[in-house]
Amino acid sequence: MVDVRPFRAIKYTSKAGSPEVLVTQPYDKIDFEMQKAYYDMSLYNYCRLILPLEVDRYQIANQRIMQWLNEKIMARANQPAIFVAQQVFSVNGKKLVLTGVIAALRLYPYSENIVFPHEFTHSAPKADRLNMLRTVQKDLEQVFLMYPDPEGKTLVFFKEIASTDPLVNVTDSDGVEYTVWEVTDCEKIQFIQQVLSEKRMVINDGHHRYESAVAYRDEMRAKGEGCDDSAFNFHMCYMTPVQEGLTILPTHRLLKDVKITPKVIEELKRYFTVTEVAPNVKALDSYLANHIDEHAFCMYDGKNAYGLTLKYDENVYQFVNAYTSKETKIFDVVILRDIVFKAILKTGDLKIDENILYVRWTKAAIEKIDCGDASVAFLVNPISAKAVLELALQHERLPEKSTDFYPKPLSGFMMMDIASSEKL
Repeated sequence: MVDVRPFRAIKYTSKAGSPEVLVTQPYDKIDFEMQKAYYDMSLYNYCRLILPLEVDRYQIANQRIMQWLNEKIMARANQPAIFVAQQVFSVNGKKLVLTGVIAALRLYPYSENIVFPHEFTHSAPKADRLNMLRTVQKDLEQVFLMYPDPEGKTLVFFKEIASTDPLVNVTDSDGVEYTVWEVTDCEKIQFIQQVLSEKRMVINDGHHRYESAVAYRDEMRAKGEGCDDSAFNFHMCYMTPVQEGLTILPTHRLLKDVKITPKVIEELKRYFTVTEVAPNVKALDSYLANHIDEHAFCMYDGKNAYGLTLKYDENVYQFVNAYTSKETKIFDVVILRDIVFKAILKTGDLKIDENILYVRWTKAAIEKIDCGDASVAFLVNPISAKAVLELALQHERLPEKSTDFYPKPLSGFMMMDIASSEKL
């Protein structure tokens, strides 16, 4: 049974300035140039908490939170609330709307079959977020989850809330419009609690944050701290039903130390129909779109581009079956990893930034190859959110960076106190 609760959010006050100069993308989407830009926006920009430029960033973040609370730049709400959040955006010219609820979700180890991961994690980001939790004792950012809601009960609830005056409305640099409504009415909160109590949750984004929070909770329990209602048993989460607006963009793979030789092309032809494609964005995107249900990829090495479509051949599928699990073999990123990278290119284990890069847009992938940041790009089609949900509920995980849920929940609208004295 899913336990979701309201919480007394810590939010910016009007003294901090306009929300447009305060909110940010999630910490793991912020590069150095974005850091500097956020710092230039405001002395109170949220980047100064989630990803400080200073060396001792955990202590700096904690000091700033205390200072901003003392100076009334931020303030704790007087009463517990949940929040309805909506994102209005466009992908390939199509307008989409995604709506969900922000609340405190009780932390469940994956073994309890209530919250499910869909991809593997790395130790370094988890250690980083755990250190931040230990120091600031605040949930600074949401974990983004999805759940099945075939009857649309939560969507009806969200529509009702969205007819009221919002707490905040901002548009980010990508043109995504974010609106947040605060809900303090006890009956409305109890309704959404009851509906969500029957759901199973799958993490979209924030696996590292979630797993770090579970580790922090276990540390606090080992010390004999708190009780069952202690806030550290929960995490601030953004939960949305599987709906049309729940969008996953492709995550293209760029390899740094691989050469596409005639021998490689011949090896690829054993398993794929290989077609020469014009080396430009339009042609590559068109090939992928025209083969979206056929396990198809595009490959670009700075000179030549090819379309690769898996052959419908018994020997090929025997090879695929031998390398991949029953549930994940239908996913393009798994076939690309296991058949192309491991079996044909013999890449071995790939490490982010060291020998593999991940890029969202085809144009950016081509530019990185052309400027020498990597040697060959493999372009993929996106995975559907429903497919990811079904996979996760079967206890299967995809390779790292298989999904790019878009848009991300912005950070900075609120934080949640998880100090040992805080109860929910």
